[in-house]
Amino acid sequence: AVTTALVDRFSNKGTLPPLDPNQRIDGKTCLVTGASSGLGKAVAIQLAKRGGRLILACRKGHSSLVDDIHRASGNAAIEMLEVDLADLDSINHLCDQLRDRGTRIDIAVLNAGLMPLSARKSPQGFELMFCVHFLANRLLLERWLNDGVIRTAQTGQAPARVVFVASEAHQSSDPIDFSRFGAFTDYGMKDGMKHYGMSKLHLCTFATELSRRVNSGQHTALAVHALCPGPIASNIARESPAFIKPILWPIMKLMFRSPEQAAEPVVYLACAPDMAQRSNVYLHMMREKTMSPLASNADNGRQLWEKSAALLAPYLKPTRAESTTTQPA
Repeated sequence: AVTTALVDRFSNKGTLPPLDPNQRIDGKTCLVTGASSGLGKAVAIQLAKRGGRLILACRKGHSSLVDDIHRASGNAAIEMLEVDLADLDSINHLCDQLRDRGTRIDIAVLNAGLMPLSARKSPQGFELMFCVHFLANRLLLERWLNDGVIRTAQTGQAPARVVFVASEAHQSSDPIDFSRFGAFTDYGMKDGMKHYGMSKLHLCTFATELSRRVNSGQHTALAVHALCPGPIASNIARESPAFIKPILWPIMKLMFRSPEQAAEPVVYLACAPDMAQRSNVYLHMMREKTMSPLASNADNGRQLWEKSAALLAPYLKPTRAESTTTQPA
């Protein structure tokens, strides 16, 4: 994984031009998950600098985060709402808060991620990466679209945007085993990257299917995008074995992109004017690519949508169990 990341780091073929530094998003409400450090924090700072009103959806224990981003951006329109994206009940509580106060999200950057050393179960019994990388985002979008927190745009209106932080690791993943969809699978350090890539394949397949269902014809009702930010010098490898860290950390620090550099494609998808008119764009750093055929396959998307809806049914209130997004566009 490190070798592949290093190759990606120094390849500039086909890169998009940088976003105009004067491009503003004044008046837009932006929600960023996993904003407490690394890429998420860098993205939050950039969106705040461009005039966005920030909602930071993070686990508790980051009392100085709002002040940190305020100081870095000069923008005071920042708040933090606590959520544990491994816990579906906590996600529902966040969604209730947003619904009850009438929040309208214009830009959602769903960035939170992790890579545990070995398999762990979420509070509801799901494998942790499957839950945080995919199922949490599936529940967030189901609730937000049902509750009007994110609204699909009519013709002539500017659409809201959803940006998923995925990974090129999805390209080499095995196909999703729909016969065991959502079942907990034990694994150790040897197979961690395999399951990481699988969780990102779930996410990319979901992003494609969501875009397919909410958009029809030439009209973009919701701009749904995904990206791989490339190799980042972040704390995602914090659970690496002790004997690897003395080798891994210096490589990451010296050779990988900083969170500020890695934020560039995220902010591009969230703010660039042309990305409001398109959907299902996938960037690898600042290069537009296609997702894997597995992620783009319509039958895979349908199965993932239907089977994940069944998993989430117990966590949706009865009056909201039927989403307008569950019907094909």
